[in-house]
Amino acid sequence: MFNARACSKPRLTPWSRQLLVQRVLAGRPAAHVAAEMGVSRATAYKWLARYRAEGAAGLLDRSSRPHHSPLRTDPLLEAQILALRRDRRLGPARIAAVLGLAPSTVHRVLTRHGMPRLAWLDRPTGAPIRRYERARPGELIHVDVKKIGRLRPGGGWRVHGRDSLERRRARSAPRVGYEYVHAAIDDHTRLAYAEIHPDERAETCAAFLRRAAAWFADHGITIERVMTDNAMAYRRSRAWREALDDISAEARFTRRYRPQTNGKAERLNRTMIEEWAYAQVFDSGEQRAAALPDWLHTYNHHRGHTALGGQPPISRVNDLPVHYT
Repeated sequence: MFNARACSKPRLTPWSRQLLVQRVLAGRPAAHVAAEMGVSRATAYKWLARYRAEGAAGLLDRSSRPHHSPLRTDPLLEAQILALRRDRRLGPARIAAVLGLAPSTVHRVLTRHGMPRLAWLDRPTGAPIRRYERARPGELIHVDVKKIGRLRPGGGWRVHGRDSLERRRARSAPRVGYEYVHAAIDDHTRLAYAEIHPDERAETCAAFLRRAAAWFADHGITIERVMTDNAMAYRRSRAWREALDDISAEARFTRRYRPQTNGKAERLNRTMIEEWAYAQVFDSGEQRAAALPDWLHTYNHHRGHTALGGQPPISRVNDLPVHYT
């Protein structure tokens, strides 16, 4: 099925555009490089032209916002829409009837200003109730394991391209298996800790929990409860129960077939994959593993978190705003 929203996103990131340009400038045909990276020749020549005209700055994303929006709703009218939503908890259709507007216009204004859905609000107070968050650090830690493919010596297909000789050889070569990223994230602060291991056995999970508890303790956080999925290593493992006893924490489990219950850990996994594991080309698993601690430091101390008002997780630990460096 055609997805217009997905098609509106750029196929290449700024880093992959830089890689495309480097390969072409090194003497390779632009058509061949474009085919390796899954884009058209016109796209390859477009980024090459921007690089020659503007340098590395020409490879960055540009805003698609128009310079002038003559048909945008008047700011005073937008203020009225927001006031009706806050004070009377009205939906787009009823607000549109009050102000004589189209419901679609009201919906766009509410979305633009980040107003939560009515179903997410406490009707008497208007306070959001759908998104839960524990009141203090350590009250609940989410733990999960993310499986990622091992890297062959010299890197995987992201280095050599989908249609490369190395890619074809890898298809007939013995499988290299997987690595397992064990991760823990605090519900209140979003402070995160992770390690890479060769398996997800109960003993490995238990040892990870002890080290994670020590790491959180170094940041002044005492773990009270640990939420996991219903994997055997967590639900029926003596090693896991002993680790929980050692750190004086209680076990909590997600609802069956409802991974959303552990949503903060699931979202951390996705962020790690996008911003660490697949954010650059690694020549080996050791090189990828060596990059994880630096990325975690950036995530905890410098990367703004939308759920924390644009501040990094460490700001919740120190209870002070942290400025980017």
